[in-house]
Amino acid sequence: MIERRPFNALGGADHGWLKARHHFSFAGYHDPERMGWGNIRVWNDDEIAPKAGFPPHPHADMEIITYVREGAITHKDSLGNTGRTEAGDVQVMSAGSGVRHSEYNLEDDTTRIFQIWILPTSHGEQPSWGARPFPKTERSGRFVTLASGFPEDDALPIRADARVMGATIKTGERITLTLDPNRHAYLVPSTGTVEVGGIRIETRDGAAITGLATVEILGVEDAEVVLVDAA
Repeated sequence: MIERRPFNALGGADHGWLKARHHFSFAGYHDPERMGWGNIRVWNDDEIAPKAGFPPHPHADMEIITYVREGAITHKDSLGNTGRTEAGDVQVMSAGSGVRHSEYNLEDDTTRIFQIWILPTSHGEQPSWGARPFPKTERSGRFVTLASGFPEDDALPIRADARVMGATIKTGERITLTLDPNRHAYLVPSTGTVEVGGIRIETRDGAAITGLATVEILGVEDAEVVLVDAA
């Protein structure tokens, strides 16, 4: 099964400094049919105005992955971590037993991110944060694992039964992805348009996938896609 979730039909909010679209129920948007996908709890598409951002606030027992689409995000937390993550790169915060953090766009232009929350496999662990650059050339025509709960992967570690992957696909290029039909995959093009199993998925649309052992992804135009393979 592949279900297209059009960007224009997503829930959302406009706070002036923040324009957000929610693939799943979040904050003031509630849809009982879209409380998550497998162990993916949140997939937010956020546009953050220059010199604005999320002030310090707490989290616990959640794996929070930020994929920067455009611009950069600057992170600070109560563990003493500080870091700036640029477009195409990823940061991960394992909230564990509890952490406070802020996320600001200190740039002169709008920053656009995907913020993905995944339910952890364990609770009350020591919180942690990390970031990693992933040059787009490394994922040209193939998926590269960006964050993973599986120690054999060369990726940022998360405490979840999930992988976060990214790929760039050129127009006319095809990628065949092997999946476990009992798991849940969710794919969103950051840029460009693809066909997933023959279904057209535009920029920032979601594709919810389950029950399939393989799926073919075709670049309708040059595209950058993010996919989470979740329990």
